[in-house]
Amino acid sequence: MRPGPIIDLHTHSRVSDGTQSPTELVQAAAAAGLDVLALTDHDTSGGWDEAVSAAASAGIELVRGMEISCRHRGRDVHLLAYLPDPAYEPLVNALQKILDGRNSRVPGILARLHELGIALTPDDVRRVSGDAAAVGRPHVADALVAAGVVRDREQAFDELLRPGRPAYVDRYAAPLEPMIRTVMEAGGVSVVAHAWGRANDPGPLDAAGFAELAAVGLSGIEVDHEDHEPGAREQLRAIARDLDLVVTGSSDHHGTGKTGHALGCNTTSPEEYARLLERAATAAAVSGRATPEVVTR
Repeated sequence: MRPGPIIDLHTHSRVSDGTQSPTELVQAAAAAGLDVLALTDHDTSGGWDEAVSAAASAGIELVRGMEISCRHRGRDVHLLAYLPDPAYEPLVNALQKILDGRNSRVPGILARLHELGIALTPDDVRRVSGDAAAVGRPHVADALVAAGVVRDREQAFDELLRPGRPAYVDRYAAPLEPMIRTVMEAGGVSVVAHAWGRANDPGPLDAAGFAELAAVGLSGIEVDHEDHEPGAREQLRAIARDLDLVVTGSSDHHGTGKTGHALGCNTTSPEEYARLLERAATAAAVSGRATPEVVTR
């Protein structure tokens, strides 16, 4: 007997830096036994229409979202935005500025790689980026794999592309608090993704920091994620409980582009999913905007 719907609220297609098309991602989610899937490509809604059609065919519930690149007190923070109006002009403008920043950093990365004796070209990167809304570090990593320089994306990031590594180049990210407000004004709800990262370091996102974000309009915390150790999950769950924030769990699936993040490896409880949708409905009503609906099975 099934315990209830299996809900994964953080996945990527190759419209950003995954390796599957939106259709392939939805089909893979259905094959993995998921009941609810959120498509949350980086800084874009470009895969939504294809995913909607695929979800209707596959019989899976689809939540349209995006993962927005933000910065807060010197730290990179990723904000999952669910069900905002993608045509809301301030959101459109903010996302375009982020995407422009993604694209503009690639020449700098390639220049640093050349200084290291790695002769990667823009064409090499374009061959692997396909129809991505913006070209960024994951695509450079894939080009390095294709060229035989590294074995996989993880090695490319660990040795060359992460902050502090020799080919890292910074880029623009949106201020977090204004972006939370923008998502809310667009009729959507926001959840901080993998809040404490691989280092399980709260940084500015401690209990007091989350209280400030909740006051601005944050709806939830992605607690159950592969980058969070059990102790960090317990602490984040307690913070969410104290602040009445929604607790989500997700795979952060990228296809073959990110190992150890299989669809459904972390999930969101049906109760917390219902709370998230309630808050999204409230935000949509307050905003008065034409927000996307969940594609039901």
